[in-house]
Amino acid sequence: MIDLTPAQRRAFRAQAHHLHPVVSVAGNGLTPAVLKEIDHALQAHELIKIRVYGEDRVQRDSILATVCTELGAASVQHIGKTLVVWREKREEETSSGIPTERPRKAPSKAKSAKALSSHRGMASLKSKAAKKPRWFPTPAKPPRSSER
Repeated sequence: MIDLTPAQRRAFRAQAHHLHPVVSVAGNGLTPAVLKEIDHALQAHELIKIRVYGEDRVQRDSILATVCTELGAASVQHIGKTLVVWREKREEETSSGIPTERPRKAPSKAKSAKALSSHRGMASLKSKAAKKPRWFPTPAKPPRSSER
């Protein structure tokens, strides 16, 4: 079981707020098949929500403790029937049993996708603005005659 600092726990709770539960523990309890699914979900997502049905608070606490100890995960939050668990992705093993290193991206100093798209939008607006004048003179209208 991994211990998290309060700051890490707070950050993971904020990230998990918008997540939906990916694994459900129902009437059969925490079976080996359910543990395997939780392991796969942690490998794929790192941070997951687990929904526990039909259990009381003490049993949900024991399910959370079992998941954390058997899978090497950290408990982030237990609120109602929802458990939030985090574990860093593990290196995948090949068929020869030798773990392969996952290529890591170098931290980039680039802007976020949203900032880039807005930047591109502004650039295109600036180029269009350079082509057209901002003020277009309108032709003078003849005065209205009151003699109709």
